[in-house]
Amino acid sequence: MRKLRIALTKGRLEKSAIELFRQMGLDVSALENKGRRLVLPVGDYEAVLAKSADVVTYVEHGVCDVGIVGRDTILEHGGSFFEMLDLKIGQCCFALAAMKDTDFFAGYTAKRIASKYPNVARRYFNQKGMDVDIIKIEGSVELAPLLGLSDGIVDIVESGNTLRENGLAVVEKIADISARVIVNTASLKMRKAEIDKLVNGLGDVEIHTG
Repeated sequence: MRKLRIALTKGRLEKSAIELFRQMGLDVSALENKGRRLVLPVGDYEAVLAKSADVVTYVEHGVCDVGIVGRDTILEHGGSFFEMLDLKIGQCCFALAAMKDTDFFAGYTAKRIASKYPNVARRYFNQKGMDVDIIKIEGSVELAPLLGLSDGIVDIVESGNTLRENGLAVVEKIADISARVIVNTASLKMRKAEIDKLVNGLGDVEIHTG
């Protein structure tokens, strides 16, 4: 049987995960000196480095048993898997933002919303019973209201500095976001003891990270 395989989101979550693994006493030298390799040993496990949406895909299809991914990706893409643990790293939130000193909810015409997360935005406004036009943006979503393309944006907010520097302000918080541990449904049945050991180990060291 192959090693338990963990899909890691590249970038900041990858660095945080490496620190968690180190605190668990795992050998993270291969991850720290990975070069261009995408599949690497980490202690008794195997780590796979992937983009966030692909982490969900790999776990859902069972080629990876476990994934570490932001809740933003889970909320946007969904999927069939178990969410096992909140690592409490990468904390931020989804929020609705609009130009400062404007009343976003005023008026009766359909609002235009720009977002990298159209599914999150659509669910949010459906829950409010609001009719909106959602425009998918790939780059800096703050540009859309500045250029008059949209009335507001739905985006990830951490410090809020980017919003403020571009004349925007949070209208309403939508959902908290942090890194989560997700597990393939079949793997949890077939390799429960190994997965429980890993998840418990991650849970024991989570309080030591920022």
